[in-house]
Amino acid sequence: MPNQTKKREKHSHYSIAEIRNFETEAELAKLISEKNLIRAAIHEAENYGIIFIDEFDKIAKGSDFSSSAVSSEGVQRDLLPIIEGTKVHVKNFGDVDTTKMLFIASGAFLITKPSNLIAELQGRLPIRVKLADLTVEDLYRILTEPEVDQVKQQKYLLQTEGIDLRFTDEALREIAKKTYEFNRTHDNLGARRLFTVLEKVLEDISFNASRYKGATVIIDEEHIQKSLKDLEEVRNLKKFIF
Repeated sequence: MPNQTKKREKHSHYSIAEIRNFETEAELAKLISEKNLIRAAIHEAENYGIIFIDEFDKIAKGSDFSSSAVSSEGVQRDLLPIIEGTKVHVKNFGDVDTTKMLFIASGAFLITKPSNLIAELQGRLPIRVKLADLTVEDLYRILTEPEVDQVKQQKYLLQTEGIDLRFTDEALREIAKKTYEFNRTHDNLGARRLFTVLEKVLEDISFNASRYKGATVIIDEEHIQKSLKDLEEVRNLKKFIF
């Protein structure tokens, strides 16, 4: 009973300015017709919608016939009418026509090929573009240009442990260079390999964060080379494995 009494006594306090904002938002919401909003959204989607399908290579059947190949063909046949153009019923919103939508499919196709897709689906995706491999400069830009790039993510993560992490520009260029080399000599994972390389570079700091608490840690080019020495040795041994 005492606990319930305390709960009842709790009050939320707001300033007049905050209450005015709440009231303004509530009144604005009343002016918007939900039906008109849904109708406008469906119109925009039907006429200007772009559907991006990633990992498209995963539904392409390989040369070896198996139960998974049968399953992947079933997925392709399910996608076919949507890409061709049909009305799809969306719960709570109604029917959406996909006839005018732009479909973009993407996949690595390392094991399979686009020609492994069923003929009907290939016909509905007539424009085929092969992307070039990422260069060292491309990888450097991925590390530095996005608003919250992978380097910033690592900095923010280690800030929670009281560590001020900093990278020199030479270090970032060395990470891009090493990532490019690993992609060239191993499976080409593109920008995904940056995460693996960064994880290796920061391995000691991440696992021994308490040791670096309150310190400023500067990652330079020499640190990158030392951290990736083991990966370099593994790469050099690859030529002896048949």
